[in-house]
Amino acid sequence: MQLLYTAHVPPGDGPHPTILALHGWGASAHDLLGLAPVIQGGGSMMLCPQGPLGFEIGEGFLGFGWFELSAVRPPTAADIERAGDEVRAFLDAAVARYPIDRRKIVVMGFSQGGVLAYDLVLRDPSRFAGLIALSSWLPKELAESIPVQPGLENLPAFVAHGTRDPMIPIARAQESRELLIKRGLALTYREYDMEHGIAPEALRDLVEWLDSKVFRPILIA
Repeated sequence: MQLLYTAHVPPGDGPHPTILALHGWGASAHDLLGLAPVIQGGGSMMLCPQGPLGFEIGEGFLGFGWFELSAVRPPTAADIERAGDEVRAFLDAAVARYPIDRRKIVVMGFSQGGVLAYDLVLRDPSRFAGLIALSSWLPKELAESIPVQPGLENLPAFVAHGTRDPMIPIARAQESRELLIKRGLALTYREYDMEHGIAPEALRDLVEWLDSKVFRPILIA
């Protein structure tokens, strides 16, 4: 596995439902791991790879990202796809190493990680049981560069965004919502009175959505 990562591996032989969690710009592989005990009471595996781009965010501190972010040069669809290829290779290796239930893999991305989550699902929806995008956006150029793939229609998706987000305006999440609706995903879209983060009520709704819309229907199928 070429990317550094952290992991929460539940007890038992598995196979386990699995969350592939992708952090935002400036964070690290540890950023989202704390959500693992909340999801299914810790009964789901969580894999948190770390973006390969390291940069200084303060004296003696490093942050990481998936692709360059610049106000001068916005990321292109090719930039995002290249980063997505690294995550796809990571997931291939993880499936070979860990007792993952391949029918129950959900990709979750926060901020920049959400862009990669969109890329992964739109390009290969058959690999995933669900999509979660938190405080993120789906670049229109990216959406337009990916042909509609079989299996995308009715795929469960959960999108949450803060109405006071100073980094990614709520209008970008609303534009992303429309792009997803056009693709036919079974979308649950929520706006919260929060900034750029995951408020407790957003996390509660996310956990309930995972249980009712993704894991439980597959478990009893």
